[in-house]
Amino acid sequence: MTNKILSVLFMASFCMDLGTAPELGAVSPGKNAAGNEAVVNVEDVDGSGKLSGKITDKGSMEGLVGVSVYFPDLSRGTITDMDGNYSLDELPKKKVTVQVSYLGHKTIVTQVDLATTDRLDFQLEESDAQLQEVVVTGLTGRTLRSDSPAPISVVDHNLLTSTPSTNIVDAIRLQPGISQITTGGGISKPVIRGLGFTRVVVVNDGVRQEGNQWGEEHGIEVDPQSVSSVEIMKGPASLMYGSDAMGGVIIFHNEILPPKGKVSGNVTSGYQTNNGLFNYSVNAKGNNGGIVWSARWSDKMAHAYKNSVDNYVQGSQFRERAAEGLVGVNRRWGYSHLTLDYYHITPGIVEGERGDSHGYGAELPFQQVHHYKAVSDSKIFLGNGMLQTIFAYQQNRRQEFEESKDEPGLDFMLHTVNYDVKYKYPATDRLDFAAGVNGMWQHSLNKGDEFLIPAYRLFDMGAFSTMEWRAGRWTISGGLRYDLRHLNSYKQEEIFNPFSRDFNGVTGSLGAVLKVNDKMNVRLNVARGFRAPCLNELASNGVHEGSVRYEVGNHDLDNEFSWQGDLGWDYTSSWLSASLSLFANHIDNYIFTRKLEGIKTEGYDTYRYVQGEARILGGEAYVDLHPVERLHFANAFSYVNSVQPGQPKDAKYLPYTPAPRLTSDLRYDFIRDGKTFDNTFLALQMECNFRQRHFYALGGTETPTPSYTLFNIMAGSDLRMKGRKVASLYVSCDNVFDRAYQSHLSRLKYVEASPDNGRAGIFNMGRNFTVKLVVPLDF
Repeated sequence: MTNKILSVLFMASFCMDLGTAPELGAVSPGKNAAGNEAVVNVEDVDGSGKLSGKITDKGSMEGLVGVSVYFPDLSRGTITDMDGNYSLDELPKKKVTVQVSYLGHKTIVTQVDLATTDRLDFQLEESDAQLQEVVVTGLTGRTLRSDSPAPISVVDHNLLTSTPSTNIVDAIRLQPGISQITTGGGISKPVIRGLGFTRVVVVNDGVRQEGNQWGEEHGIEVDPQSVSSVEIMKGPASLMYGSDAMGGVIIFHNEILPPKGKVSGNVTSGYQTNNGLFNYSVNAKGNNGGIVWSARWSDKMAHAYKNSVDNYVQGSQFRERAAEGLVGVNRRWGYSHLTLDYYHITPGIVEGERGDSHGYGAELPFQQVHHYKAVSDSKIFLGNGMLQTIFAYQQNRRQEFEESKDEPGLDFMLHTVNYDVKYKYPATDRLDFAAGVNGMWQHSLNKGDEFLIPAYRLFDMGAFSTMEWRAGRWTISGGLRYDLRHLNSYKQEEIFNPFSRDFNGVTGSLGAVLKVNDKMNVRLNVARGFRAPCLNELASNGVHEGSVRYEVGNHDLDNEFSWQGDLGWDYTSSWLSASLSLFANHIDNYIFTRKLEGIKTEGYDTYRYVQGEARILGGEAYVDLHPVERLHFANAFSYVNSVQPGQPKDAKYLPYTPAPRLTSDLRYDFIRDGKTFDNTFLALQMECNFRQRHFYALGGTETPTPSYTLFNIMAGSDLRMKGRKVASLYVSCDNVFDRAYQSHLSRLKYVEASPDNGRAGIFNMGRNFTVKLVVPLDF
């Protein structure tokens, strides 16, 4: 019955993608003059709104080309032409939020009533402040970051493009409070404030990514080239995303679709010297009378990386391919989009061999991951509010090849159907409500002749209600949620016995933001998180090459519950941007693996899943000084202390706790708004990772990690011809002094390496030069 219901809902949403959705609604959410959401009644519901204007530099009064004008609620936008003009039509005659942003200038977020306004000009002033106002994902929908009581970081398109990386998680690794668990140069798992794996939810194309994310030996199945910006929500987000979002949520946003009558695209290519990484990506997108489309193909390959200790690390090569297509309609009643994704990566498996060979081809042992996804996303103005529906199907297949390149040993196939229905109702100018249900259905199969977890079926559902209230300088938001999950695991030969489990939990949050003045905010938030045990934690019984260990599950594991408090402060002026975020997190029934000392199974060290109490304290501090125009000196410090109260010394600290880290960036923008060169910059970067003395030592599970400091250098510029940007070029060098180091969160730190050179484990990547070229296409 569940399958039939989900199929009907998915097909109904798919019909909307074909443009059959009705033109509904006479009222939409907007914002008042204070930047808060309001409700505006619109009588002429059949009319079509238009908005045009000119955007100029406040100092020179000259038109700015390439300024982004974006309506977050409508997922629509445009950029200014050579004279600084912009125009959008077939908009709803409603009050909506508009965000105007341009590199090196202060972002403007304001409200416009499209029923009474058809022209709006903007003057942008140059700004060196880094804590820019921006629209983010809030409890009741899109909201201002300054109104969020929980800390949210935003990585914009310009920073993503200019940052050298081997994958999308690697690109955001230096954000305050963010770390990565790595397996070589191409595989990364995100960590937020010391929590990772199934305690962090990754959202792509509007749905949570499901791809056996409990596994340590493969990354997330997201094409970095398809990501335009990233939101990082720190702290429990179970209220919005249910089980697994205890540590936080990482949201990957796609590129903005072009305005009506426009066809554009880009070609991106890059090369890295250390691992010979070569990649390219081709994108085209268009809008024909409100019928929107987009297509992208990406390809990436890399041979084994090297460092001064190990030479070339055998098995660290990988090949990655991805494709994406979108078709949909943008109308004054809202929008409806259908997205199809394909992702394929073939990473090698590092077993500790050092050497001189470094080919691009797959060599035994290796993995292969295929991920397919179809997402139907619709947003409709309905009644006095807005209805959003998202339905998705995902198929993830992960294979490990050990003895033959044709016959896998482990072969997982995971089917997932996601659903998310939410209605946002702005009750008054100061009060918004939102309510909805979301969850997923899963079916996992074993298709190989080796097994780590049994086949299973899972269904979960969560119902939630949230609110946001604004009064003077205060913004208060919160909500409640109830989740339930049913898991049914099947018998698999004599390895796994069948069992069923039911889990449920109540979560919520309550927070407030006080705008002390126009430059300073103080925020406080309390949230309860929930996570049901995953099947690998409950029923693992096997080994595979990628994990280099034998894992044993525990049928008796209980739900994890957490209470976290966040206290934040931020200040922005013409010469200083600063913020401080402190948190305290207490987790009951924290699940982790414990090494069984002296026990080997099938020749591998044996680990068993156990539970305990966890207390995690820490925070992030950020200071950006810019006393001279175009000069930035940004500094960020991140600290996490994760302990298990009442445990002996060798079991006191939780595994995978990142070391304290200090980063400093000195950047100078040489040219802004130039005629030939534009946005030309040079940046020097220092990353200092302190010694990690807090590690899980029981049974030799972890060892201390010495401190290390890396230095990087980056430069870039846009190239313009006849007033248009024709290319962007970026060059960089990571680990300038070729420092040999091991990250505390590198899994290769514990691999037995050969031949023996007196250094335990495999080291991280050495010096690496990167060059990247982006060529925009206008048809």
